[in-house]
Amino acid sequence: MKFGYFDDESLEYVITRPDTPLPWINYLGCQAYFGIISNTAGGYSFYRDARLRRITRYRYNNVPHDFGGRYIYLRDNESGEFWSPSWQPTRHDLEDYTCRHGMGYTLIGSRYQGITAHTNYFVPLDENLEIWQLTVTNHRSERAALSIFSTVEFCLWDAQDDGTNFQRNFSIGQVEVEDGVIYHKTEYRERRDHFAYFACSERVEAFDTQREALVGPYRSWEKPLAIERGRLTNSVAHGWAPIGAHQVNVKLAPDESRQIIFVLGYHENPRDQKFDPPDSQTLNKRTVKPIIAKYRDSAHVDAAFQNLRRCWKGVLGILQVDTPDVHTNRMVNIWNAYQCMATFNMSRSASFYESGIGRGLGFRDSNQDLLALSTWFPHARANASWISPPRSCPRAAPITSISHSPSAAITMWAATSTTIPTG
Repeated sequence: MKFGYFDDESLEYVITRPDTPLPWINYLGCQAYFGIISNTAGGYSFYRDARLRRITRYRYNNVPHDFGGRYIYLRDNESGEFWSPSWQPTRHDLEDYTCRHGMGYTLIGSRYQGITAHTNYFVPLDENLEIWQLTVTNHRSERAALSIFSTVEFCLWDAQDDGTNFQRNFSIGQVEVEDGVIYHKTEYRERRDHFAYFACSERVEAFDTQREALVGPYRSWEKPLAIERGRLTNSVAHGWAPIGAHQVNVKLAPDESRQIIFVLGYHENPRDQKFDPPDSQTLNKRTVKPIIAKYRDSAHVDAAFQNLRRCWKGVLGILQVDTPDVHTNRMVNIWNAYQCMATFNMSRSASFYESGIGRGLGFRDSNQDLLALSTWFPHARANASWISPPRSCPRAAPITSISHSPSAAITMWAATSTTIPTG
């Protein structure tokens, strides 16, 4: 059975049906903000360390296997039917489903009952955030009244603690909501100077931040109660399970399209500037608001995506081979280089089979990966600022889980192999 094909011209792998034997994943980000995304929008995001700075929640060994992620729901307000354009979690019989895993981005699209929806997921260079760029088009002969729902489930930062220490976790979840932006600030008052945020480019009709209010009792992400009813409840989480969910209502004429941008990000404040006003417990949002405003603008989003593609095209162009075998060309020219970058940046700490919790960031692994990276990206150590240093190195220690002590021979070899004369 065939599930997809390589598109060498576009530097993409195209998946043509959603029910792959296992989740087929891609990596988002190549600096400090990272994400893992499957062909049905499953996965999670983190900042630098997949354990200690886990932004969204993901449950390994789940049933179904890939359940929980960056989910968008569309609801026909005339019929009351709702579905997910990424197939999961509602698993409707979609028409014309495709997932295009590219260099640092994933584009998932489908058609259902005359409505097409395509979402481009990517992390802009030099930013600690991810974009969900959704385009919805009405191909019906009549007007379509739709509600669009975006959803994430926040992790309480330490992924190990998040999945074990329930007697504490059910009491500490905390959020703020301002101008339609959901700010996740669990433990911010007590001991953290970082927070997550979830924003939308359109006017938000309603929101939810408490999972129970969205999903309902004895239900799952497959059939959330609030989406079934067509109205979120404006819940504000205090403990239990904080989430982020927006509702945007649109009316589309025949053949009309609408673009909606969702922004999920991570931000830090100086410890002496955590609150605004200073004697309150309200997040200081002064430095994050300009970032949110920038990426609510489709022109900036389009420019950021083109910049990402341009950078990857330049990097891959450094080493190209032309052999009689198309598979060898494809591996050497595109996918092996891409895989080397992913394993280097994440120190092999996070995948759909490595949870980012148990083994931490491998210092030895990073040195080994650096050897491959220096072959494929000889400019990396000299002038490629968008390629992150190994996050398992000592200067990253305050917010990383380091394991796998280095072999002296490997460390020395990696260091000498990546020393590049700069003139």
